[in-house]
Amino acid sequence: MDQHIVYLSIGSNIGDKRLNLANAISRLHSHDKMDVVRVSSFYKTQPQNYTDQDWFVNAALKIKTLLDPQKLLAVLKIVEKDLDKDGKSFRFGPRIIDLDIIYYDNLVLKTKLLEIPHPRMHERCFVLIPICDIGAHTIHPVLNLRSDELLKTIEKQETQKVILLDEEAKK
Repeated sequence: MDQHIVYLSIGSNIGDKRLNLANAISRLHSHDKMDVVRVSSFYKTQPQNYTDQDWFVNAALKIKTLLDPQKLLAVLKIVEKDLDKDGKSFRFGPRIIDLDIIYYDNLVLKTKLLEIPHPRMHERCFVLIPICDIGAHTIHPVLNLRSDELLKTIEKQETQKVILLDEEAKK
């Protein structure tokens, strides 16, 4: 079986957000068909779409996996459900943990349940900034731009505040 390189986005805005991320990362790392090889810095990020909620803590993961995209998605949904029994109450709403596949090798895939690369990732600083920590030169297979180039097109927007958590602690 072939190993695949996958980038995931991970976020939380309920409870102990850093611990929620750490718990999810630990669960993924303990899976026998995947290995978490890199973890970005953690960022405090302003909510998008539905803004009347607490800020998120977001990060990105680089994993190697033997799972195909659908099986990987199923594992991510199980981790989300295990850590958040109630789940998010509505789309873009508060959640204990959120896991999204951003890139899967250079695959382009669109099904009812899954779209790779993630369909809105190129519009989101809270996805691209952590991705750039660990995969700045990863090419978006549809837009044919590196992640750091995609970030440059949107990072000037004041509506997407992203603060490095370690920097915030120094203030």
